[in-house]
Amino acid sequence: MDIEHKQAELIGHFVKQAETHRGSALANVIVEATSDSSLFAFSEILAAPNVSELQGTEYSVFLDMLRLFAHGTWSDYKSNAGCLPQLVPDQVRKLKQLSVLTLAETKKVLPYDQLMLEIDVLNVRELEDFLINECMYAGIVRGKLDQLRRCFEVQFAAGRDLRPGQLGSMIQTLTNWLATSDNLLLSIQEKIKWADMTSEVDKKHKKEIEDRVEEVKKSLSLKKLHTVSRQTWSSKVMKRSSTLNLVE
Repeated sequence: MDIEHKQAELIGHFVKQAETHRGSALANVIVEATSDSSLFAFSEILAAPNVSELQGTEYSVFLDMLRLFAHGTWSDYKSNAGCLPQLVPDQVRKLKQLSVLTLAETKKVLPYDQLMLEIDVLNVRELEDFLINECMYAGIVRGKLDQLRRCFEVQFAAGRDLRPGQLGSMIQTLTNWLATSDNLLLSIQEKIKWADMTSEVDKKHKKEIEDRVEEVKKSLSLKKLHTVSRQTWSSKVMKRSSTLNLVE
């Protein structure tokens, strides 16, 4: 099962759970969702009405935690750990995976030093093990580990949930992409039209040449026929003349 299909199933499951639970039971659903090793998108769960209702209650810290997993990083958690529930090991790993995704969204070459600082690992071996086992094997990123240059070259990264205020810029990016695609399509159509016109001109020129060749062939054939006819006539005249001379 591919990662997109698996994500869709998990999101559907946890959204249903969020819609049918409240209070402490809903807090447990959030902990379960943010601990799941295969789930990396949380905006649909955040949008559930019951989840929004946690704001201002004794369980509002779990709403803040869910927002952190949707949009934040491990560094964000460390800066606000005193205001959030303590994370279990599975959540720590998940948040570090999401931190790698956040960096991979904006850069295609990630220095090892930056990654080690971001996810709190002490050495290159530990970092590369994390990238291989927890990121690439999980299917959320693909890339190349470059030990010589001490960097991770990103080839693919799964997208994270859109952050608040990011939708407008995303729409603008897609609008610009659509306009560029339309211009490219128009350019391609113009080139096809030009190629068709050129092809028609070439066909016409080829036809004119072929017609001219046929005319030359006919002209040569007529000349040859005329020459043969004259030769035949001359031969007959000479034979007749010879015959008359003999008779005399």
